[in-house]
Amino acid sequence: MPQPRTVKVYNLKGKATVKTTLPAAFATPLRPDVIKRAVLAIQSKRRQPQGRDPMAGKRTSAESRGTGMAISRVPRIKGGRGTAAFAPGTVGGRQAHPPKAEKKIAKRLPKKEARLALLSAIAATASKKTVAERGHQIDDVPQFPMVVTDDIQSLTKTKEVEEALLQLGLMLDVYRVRDSRKIRAGKGKHRGRKMKQAVGPLIVIAENRGLAEAASNIPGLDVVTVNNLNTELLAPGTHMGRLTLWTNSAVAQLAKLYGEEA
Repeated sequence: MPQPRTVKVYNLKGKATVKTTLPAAFATPLRPDVIKRAVLAIQSKRRQPQGRDPMAGKRTSAESRGTGMAISRVPRIKGGRGTAAFAPGTVGGRQAHPPKAEKKIAKRLPKKEARLALLSAIAATASKKTVAERGHQIDDVPQFPMVVTDDIQSLTKTKEVEEALLQLGLMLDVYRVRDSRKIRAGKGKHRGRKMKQAVGPLIVIAENRGLAEAASNIPGLDVVTVNNLNTELLAPGTHMGRLTLWTNSAVAQLAKLYGEEA
């Protein structure tokens, strides 16, 4: 068993106040393969099933006229000019292999594997090398994982959140997200997703006292309670090592939820 690791807890001014012991979840081996499977399983559950009517293109009187007429033997609508229908390979015919609504889209994952993926994604937030490889700006971040006092949970203004992130060294990553914003290429820009941007820091809290609403206007920044934490939030796009800010109470709650895991 690895020895429990102790880290500093910083206040909103960026000064270290006390120390706390990290739960065993932060010592979980990194498993990018399991994390990828878990994220893809989460994403698959958001896809909307879609399919065609099984009778689409088949409600017609079309029938082949056979041979001996110097025309192709495709099904043709009766009583007309011989317009082809029904057959997939003809102009005006039905679709050959249309999408079926009964197709199973959602991917299932064993509970133990999903748990391992979450714990591994949590441990990746404590690796400076992994966070840096993901592309985050971490020059001003003093330690990994970054733990802050519970005062941040009570912030209710966006300006206060930005000031706290600046003192804690996470604001550089927010600037990176702002610089990455660009207009999407293609028709998606007309469908409610005009802008594309990078993924910024994640703040994990134990209780929301206004922080989530205050941080909603900061691009790339997400706020989540520790009970709602999932693998996709910690490893967006299946890439582990998201820059994460943990509150002291969230770390304590994490120890209760996954205290024996390692």
